[in-house]
Parts: sequence; structure tokens; C-alpha cells
Amino acid sequence: MAIRTIREIGDEVLTMPCRPVKEMNAHTKELIGDMFDTMYDRDGVGLAAPQVGVLKQIVVIDVSGAADAEGDEEVYCLINPRIVETSGEQEGYEGCLSVPNKTGIVTRPDYVKVVALDADMKEITVEGRGLLARALCHEIDHLQGILYTEKVEGELKDVRTEDDDE
Repeated sequence: MAIRTIREIGDEVLTMPCRPVKEMNAHTKELIGDMFDTMYDRDGVGLAAPQVGVLKQIVVIDVSGAADAEGDEEVYCLINPRIVETSGEQEGYEGCLSVPNKTGIVTRPDYVKVVALDADMKEITVEGRGLLARALCHEIDHLQGILYTEKVEGELKDVRTEDDDE
């Protein structure tokens, strides 16, 4: 597998809607592996295919290492995901690998139910609360060409990174 370049805000590909995946093939399997590698390399909790320049409806999510993961240990590859149910509301800071070193407050549902295909092209249902619900909404927005910056309440804030100390 390989680490791919993450497209950043201002790149037109991030504003374009993605095409559904019709079949699994070697190229798509390689893309999924690369997406996981890229997400982990950048310490992300989710990544959508357009963030690596591919206009396909694929997202990968792993919130297990996050402090506010609420015990969710699952790793997800979701193909052609669609949100079928939401409830509640949560407000919190959100960031994005495509908008480096920035964060902003976004209101999202507290509960989300998603229907998608897994990497074997079998239908699955994923239900999430808290951070997983936020990640599902955030990544599925990417597939429609929507960045979280369009939903930020107030202004984006700079995030201090470990590199700032060097």
C-alpha cells in the first residue's frame, strides 16, 4: 500500500460530487488500502476518496484511537454510504486533513444510521453516536463536495501543532 497526497482546501476536486462504486476490482481495493494507510499516517479518524483526488463514493473511518471515541473499536470501509436516520444534536470542534491546522465548531446529529456496502460489496448498516456519528456525517459530506468549513459556526481557529514547538 501507499501514502497518497491529501488534497487541500482550494482544490476543485473537494467541491465535486462523487460517483457510486459499481463493482469491486483490484484498483478499488488498492485505493481502499491506500486510504487507510494515508489516514493513519496523518493521524486522522476518517478519510474520503476525494481527499486523495478520486471521485468515488468511498470513506474509511477509525475512531478507536480518539479520546472521545466512546468505546467504538470498529474500523469501517463504507462504499456508497447514505445516511438513513439521524437524531439528537451535538456541537463540537471539527477538523479535517484537507484543511490543515484549522478547527471550528460544527453542529451534527448525535446519532446517525448509515447504510453502505463494505469492501466485499455486501450491504451493511452502521450506527454511531458521538464522535462516530460526527465522522460519518463529515466523511459522507465529502462525497457530496461539502467541506466542514461550510458548516462552521463562527470562524475557523488555528490549531497549535507539535511542529510549532520545533
